[in-house]
Amino acid sequence: MRSIDVHTHLLPAEIPRWSERFGYGGFIRLERKDACTARMVRDDGTFFRDVTSNVWDPAVRIAESNEAEVGVQVLSTVPVMFGYWISQPRQALDVARFLNDACARDRRKLLGLCTLPLQAPDLAVEELTRCVRDLGLAGVQIGSHVGRWNLDAPELFPVFARAAELGCPVFVHPWDMMGQERMQKYWLPWLVGMPAEGAQAISSVIFGGVLERLPELRLCFAHGGGAFAFTFGRIQHGFESRPDLCGVDNPRPPRDYLGKFWVDSLVHDELALRLVLRRFGDDKVVVGSDYPFPLGEDRPGALIRSLADLPQAKLLVSNALAWLGRSSEGLDLDASA
Repeated sequence: MRSIDVHTHLLPAEIPRWSERFGYGGFIRLERKDACTARMVRDDGTFFRDVTSNVWDPAVRIAESNEAEVGVQVLSTVPVMFGYWISQPRQALDVARFLNDACARDRRKLLGLCTLPLQAPDLAVEELTRCVRDLGLAGVQIGSHVGRWNLDAPELFPVFARAAELGCPVFVHPWDMMGQERMQKYWLPWLVGMPAEGAQAISSVIFGGVLERLPELRLCFAHGGGAFAFTFGRIQHGFESRPDLCGVDNPRPPRDYLGKFWVDSLVHDELALRLVLRRFGDDKVVVGSDYPFPLGEDRPGALIRSLADLPQAKLLVSNALAWLGRSSEGLDLDASA
């Protein structure tokens, strides 16, 4: 059985020099070394990451996914490209539209998620509608926060409401990790800050009543939901002991929302995966690999496949179809193909 990998990233083969077009800096560009390698560089020359052609070349991506027993990849932009900091809303929309047009792919093997100018929610709703209805993209990826807004911000609710109305799945990815000023060494923003971002994002949509008001909204949180599964006892106890602080926007306890959203399987550890399955339910965990980056799972779904007692078909395929809101028809999931 081939799997569905809901957490993979891509970039266009060429990225405009937005700083020259808009007249200010902060953007990422690609500097190609050769046909197979490139550097992601900020326009002030600061190095961000080396990448290889599997991040922009669909032929390489498909060949590698076939070798890894992945039938379908769900594609989303690299979070550093979100552009939530862009000061002019229409410019943010231009960047998002460029990335989204580049994300329209082979709908048998590569399903795209759009990105949105969330700092301008009215434009984000407009772009989400275009991407789903006109481009046929499968859903949307958003960050764990938008500037100073957490995901419970009233400004963002119309975007969630439109996603629910369109039947559009939402993939939440940590980015711009908290506490970076004290985490300059040891890659700690990615090792410590990223799990905290995931827990903060889930807690925000629960305490903020987003899932209470939009029970049909299909959210999936990357990296196993970050630290949420492991700190849930504290979160629930905090609600019970100080409802005056935790229950100000939603009187229902956090435990009522377990099983109401999805998380991916990218936790790198058997004990962690089993806790995630117990915490969220084995119908709410999907394969996610972070392909093609180094903190990902080299062979997507390998940890799941290594544990014979787990419900393989659900975790590898069925749960992802439920989150995507579609059937398997037309997808490349037959291992004998």
